[in-house]
Amino acid sequence: MSKVLFIEDEPKLQQALQETFKKEGFEIFYAHDGEAGVKLAEEVCPDLVMLDLILPKKNGFDVLSELKTNSRLMKIPVVVLTNLEGAQDIEKALSLGAYTYLLKTNYSLDEILEKAKEAIAQNEKN
Repeated sequence: MSKVLFIEDEPKLQQALQETFKKEGFEIFYAHDGEAGVKLAEEVCPDLVMLDLILPKKNGFDVLSELKTNSRLMKIPVVVLTNLEGAQDIEKALSLGAYTYLLKTNYSLDEILEKAKEAIAQNEKN
């Protein structure tokens, strides 16, 4: 069973994602802010991190940077799932090592699930 860590502060989206991913057999972990997200990633070493960029305590860019510079966590694919749609934000996230960048408004829950499966499968090949 693959473990997915969601670092997301919107309760309604968290609940919808959790239900969608649990139906597919994923083990789900949640953090409501960036600091807790990094700590939880270190504890559970997930197969995938779904990361919002606008977070309390520590923003998603800082979280992504920490994950990608931590020798234990650097290989975990990180899918950015956010409302920030600026080209600079996309470029920055990808340059910091994000697997892909998804705008919340442009993707259904099923499409997000498919991107997550794709990221995990790709990582298992490497």
